[in-house]
Amino acid sequence: MDLLSYISGFVDGEGCFCVSFQPSKRHRFGWEVRPSFSVSQNADRAQVLYAIKETWKCGSIRPDRSDKTLKFEVRCVEDLVATVLPHFRSYPLMSSKQADFHRFECICGLVREEKHLELVGFEKVVQLAMEMNPSGKRKYFGSEILSSLRSGERIVCATGNRGST
Repeated sequence: MDLLSYISGFVDGEGCFCVSFQPSKRHRFGWEVRPSFSVSQNADRAQVLYAIKETWKCGSIRPDRSDKTLKFEVRCVEDLVATVLPHFRSYPLMSSKQADFHRFECICGLVREEKHLELVGFEKVVQLAMEMNPSGKRKYFGSEILSSLRSGERIVCATGNRGST
């Protein structure tokens, strides 16, 4: 079996493309944007997580206290753009998760190009993120984030702080 195809199939069932938002006084609009990719598995079957980490040469594996599984996660935007996104372009998902992937790909591009530091780009990131994972739990809703924007301030994201681990 082809490992790269297997990874996509496994992620189709157990993976998640996610963009979280964290209130932050350091960031221009009062929010930090955190794109991440993750996939979970029970500890007794974690070999696949280690195989993904070894194949991609990035990310980390950690316990997920919420459901007592292990989670492989990539949070560094450069690793997402250079490794994770090209994998799923070459080995597309077969479920509706593919639509989330396309939104995630757009968000990662905006963050990498620092467009999220401009009002229009930040609003686009929020809009796309809120269209992803419709059945998932959200700590903050898009309307809440957008209504709280501090557009008049000129606090710029710290150099190099683009979601790296």
